[in-house]
Amino acid sequence: MINIYTQIDQGAAWIAKYRDRLPVFACILGFTETGLIPGISAAGKTPEDRKFTACADAEFLYYGAEHQAKYPLPPLIAGASPVLISRAVVEALPTPLYIFNAGLHQPPAVPTIDLGGVPARCLSQGAAMELKTVQHLLEQGLQWGAVLAANLQESYLILGECVVGGTTTALAILQGLGVAAAGKVNSSHPICNHEQKLAVVQAGLARMQENANSLDPLELVAAVGDPMQVVVAGIAIAASRRCGVLLAGGTQMLAVYALMKAIAQTYNLPWQQAEVVVGTTRWVAEDPTGGTVELALNLSQTNNSWGGEAPPLLATQLSFADSRYPQLQAYEQGFVKEGMGAGGAAIAASLSLGWQQPQLLEAIEKQIERLSRFNHQ
Repeated sequence: MINIYTQIDQGAAWIAKYRDRLPVFACILGFTETGLIPGISAAGKTPEDRKFTACADAEFLYYGAEHQAKYPLPPLIAGASPVLISRAVVEALPTPLYIFNAGLHQPPAVPTIDLGGVPARCLSQGAAMELKTVQHLLEQGLQWGAVLAANLQESYLILGECVVGGTTTALAILQGLGVAAAGKVNSSHPICNHEQKLAVVQAGLARMQENANSLDPLELVAAVGDPMQVVVAGIAIAASRRCGVLLAGGTQMLAVYALMKAIAQTYNLPWQQAEVVVGTTRWVAEDPTGGTVELALNLSQTNNSWGGEAPPLLATQLSFADSRYPQLQAYEQGFVKEGMGAGGAAIAASLSLGWQQPQLLEAIEKQIERLSRFNHQ
């Protein structure tokens, strides 16, 4: 149920080390006004819907289907929120769940750790956040990484995210760090809107005062990033010193991995590279309109000193081809693909519970059944 696409030996060693271990699941929420650009994202039918996607997903992840939500799951262009996958696994694994607010317009209606961040402005301005905010979020990430890893010496930490428009800020960070990423990122659309994303990114990078490749990585995040990225980078750097880290996502977590390397080198922060893997879904890893595997490999071929080895890229082989629900079958047509740590959660279900395709699909479909029953009461 888990395929390794890059750094096969390192990925296999990581899987062997953490099989049968009970993970801790943390999800980091953020917002960028980039996500309000018409057509930039399919994670919410309208820009107004997309303002509340993270709050809705967090509420479902925490409480599940039988809960009168303050922020109900928003309608999508097609498909269903990937939080259905994450919730199915979190419910089955007796594992702690932490939800962090790195920068949202409104707090989610769940117990949340507020990191004192703010939503990012549209990256096209080249001034997404204040540098002091980014520095503060990195410090918060480093502190929480140490806290979360304190009792996990023989287990691993799953780091998921929800940032609507986050694959575009990911592209900006990757390009700014000198990674060849144009045309290779993913999106929630069935056919990735590469030209639209690249135009927004080029506008943002052009507005930065200095050459992006010579920038401090925190200045780069301040210019064209989002609040989740630097928090997850900080958590992962600190946690890797004591436990395994599964960066649960596709393009966005590859950008975080590149950012981790740049931050660790710039600020002389020790971390254990062998403890960190990127884990996503098959729909991302094998997306014919992206280039996820090539992008992962390109992290080792930057035009600056932040290169080094590519990360192991893992992906759950979960399939919805035989699902009786059309909103899940939509994943096989390229809609949605990933989010809220869905791929990492599915990997954990196989690693820690031994689940194969039938058990995983059944657990996810039960989430839809329960949600449907609850909504029609």
